[in-house]
Amino acid sequence: MSSKKPNIIVMFSDQQRWDTLGCYGQKLPVSPNLDKMAEEGVKFDLAFTCQPVCGPVRACLQTGKYATEVGCETNNRHLPLDSDTLAKRMKGAGYKTGYIGKWHLASGKNRFDGDYHPEYRIFPIPEELRGGYEYWLAADCLEGTSHSYDGHMFDNDNVTRKFPLHRYRVDAHTDWVMEYLDEQSKDDPFFLFVSYIEPHHQNDHECYEGPKGSKEYWTNYEIPGDLAGLPGDWVENFPDYLGCCNALDNAVGRVNEKLKELELDDNTLIIYTSDHGTHFRTRNKEYKRSCHDGCLRVPMILNGPGFKGGEVNENLVSLIDIPKTILSAAKAEIPEDWQGIPLQDNIAKKDIRDAVFAQISEDHIGRAVRTKKWKYEVWLPLDMMPTPWSTTKSPDNVYYERFLYDLENDPHERNNLVSTPEHAETRAELAKILKGKMSEANEDVPEILPAKI
Repeated sequence: MSSKKPNIIVMFSDQQRWDTLGCYGQKLPVSPNLDKMAEEGVKFDLAFTCQPVCGPVRACLQTGKYATEVGCETNNRHLPLDSDTLAKRMKGAGYKTGYIGKWHLASGKNRFDGDYHPEYRIFPIPEELRGGYEYWLAADCLEGTSHSYDGHMFDNDNVTRKFPLHRYRVDAHTDWVMEYLDEQSKDDPFFLFVSYIEPHHQNDHECYEGPKGSKEYWTNYEIPGDLAGLPGDWVENFPDYLGCCNALDNAVGRVNEKLKELELDDNTLIIYTSDHGTHFRTRNKEYKRSCHDGCLRVPMILNGPGFKGGEVNENLVSLIDIPKTILSAAKAEIPEDWQGIPLQDNIAKKDIRDAVFAQISEDHIGRAVRTKKWKYEVWLPLDMMPTPWSTTKSPDNVYYERFLYDLENDPHERNNLVSTPEHAETRAELAKILKGKMSEANEDVPEILPAKI
């Protein structure tokens, strides 16, 4: 193995459930390349998002802090201009840094930046709002500048780069990743963050858009247990959704082949994960912003230096762990105020944490913990809630219990135990854990009251 610092590539999908991959139980051949990555590297079996909304979780990944700590608790909140970001830290560690894809961190008002309120969702992003990345080919709201077979991003000079005619979006996106890799030398390590929009639904079309033919090719899928029998739009959308996921898997295969061609594969760490999952409008009126595993649980596979051997890791891990993992792999200094636990530590120790923590916004103001056995969420009921788009927490710092699920006996979260007398002690224990997690996230410790019946 090379003594040079490893190259690091994050391949980040959008709205991808963990169970779309064969290594997590998908029975159709959706993910042969990612399954091979899991066989060679490390698959984290219990990986979860820390915020099931696109912009907020991206803020977590770029800053190593929870969304509320950096004022990005909802979509359309730009990172504070003085943020201590992952890209800046990696550059300081001697890395060339690059970003290709969806950003979602340049638009809107941030409560730490006063009245600064630009709008870049479909316009080029100025350099000061790119988080410190040097190479840049991106769009703030990629779902607003593109569809499955057309669209564009903006380069370093804010020049529009269009997808080739009749080229599927994942494939065009990956073509540009290939260009970036071709330009890298073996002398200087690089850190590349590749942020896909798939398998996110196409907002203006109100559906998922896989490659042409997806509806026919992926029609014989096994219905996920958390969707079966529930209303929603999964029946008409799931084949296209799987088609999107298969296109992403093909992209992983292309990246791996390119690294071999360039003789960079032995010294490159690939991190594959997603910002959150989707419940296909079965839990609320849209696809995410829910505490259920369909939203919170994501795929997470690492392959490369430090992550080899085909291990299946069963510790509870979170996307908030990724920034420290990257800095640790780069042998870079880790800021004391960054959250999370490096995944290297999760490999070394069993049951390193008792629960993962999630902040929830936009649909409602909520906080949740997920242990191996329990799911517990508290919220501000809708009749008491100011707009969740502008408020980070309960105004009076009082939350009400909303959900309790016994995941060992009810893995599909159908039986809410939040008001059962026999689980009062369990709820009290989980409330204590949740308060501790909120304190770690630098939130005020709230009062938690029984569910409003």
